[in-house]
Amino acid sequence: MGSLADLHCHSTFSDGRLTPTKLVDLAYRNGVRILSLTDHDIVDGLPEAFEAAKRYDDFTLIPGIEMSTDVPGNEVHILGHFIDRHNPAFLNRLKRLQESRLNRARLMVEKLVQLDKPVSWERVEFFAGEGTVGRPHVALALVEAGHVTSVNEAFDRYLSRNGPAYVSRDRLGPEEVVALLLGVGGMATLAHPRELFAAGTLESLLEALQAAGLTGMEVYYQDYLPQEIKTFHDLASRYGLIPLGGSDYHGLGGPQQREPGDIPLPTEPVQKLLSLAEERGALERARIAHAR
Repeated sequence: MGSLADLHCHSTFSDGRLTPTKLVDLAYRNGVRILSLTDHDIVDGLPEAFEAAKRYDDFTLIPGIEMSTDVPGNEVHILGHFIDRHNPAFLNRLKRLQESRLNRARLMVEKLVQLDKPVSWERVEFFAGEGTVGRPHVALALVEAGHVTSVNEAFDRYLSRNGPAYVSRDRLGPEEVVALLLGVGGMATLAHPRELFAAGTLESLLEALQAAGLTGMEVYYQDYLPQEIKTFHDLASRYGLIPLGGSDYHGLGGPQQREPGDIPLPTEPVQKLLSLAEERGALERARIAHAR
């Protein structure tokens, strides 16, 4: 049985393969009744998602975002839930991040040419559609060109942080992102902590982010094994964080991909998040947006 909630999903407005409408419909068919659209550094898909959500009386859409940050030797992704997507200063900061992401993708395409693995920028843009160009779109172009057999292979061989075609981009620090999300009425959750745990940096990061105002940590995620879930659940409890989760659905395929709701996220921590949002007035803002 799947979860009634999924707090981490992507649409065509960043690097997902489904429009916000189709994502909402798929999630609802899968039994999800609480969904957060968390596109990368962009909130432009939320109006369409809220419009789609109006068709379902028993469905709650949480306005969200996923923001990328850097720490030495690794990336840290922070999810924001119940954000004010109309805040002008926030939107201006996101615009600068999106411009940096676009420039990064162009430089990656140039590096791939130098590596004798050329892809067409036009095809990268095609895969991005109306959304912001990202690494998954470069990966899809690599697959189409026959240089790799899958998106996962494209990342493993060329596009990962240590890959030969990787290019860094403008980012904020993790504490800065938590502060930014709190400043627009949101609540911050640390996403997919497995790599940070493997690097031995997770606990020091959690200590710093908890002091900065972090609310939750993804404990139930994609292909996390039961022992991993227990480890991260224990860490969340130790630092007073809500153990949340999401499928991180992109629609790109691959063995680790899960559809919306295909995670063992219990209802209790989700209700705790909703109660906290209600205390802060954020839940009411989401309801008003849903009704518009």
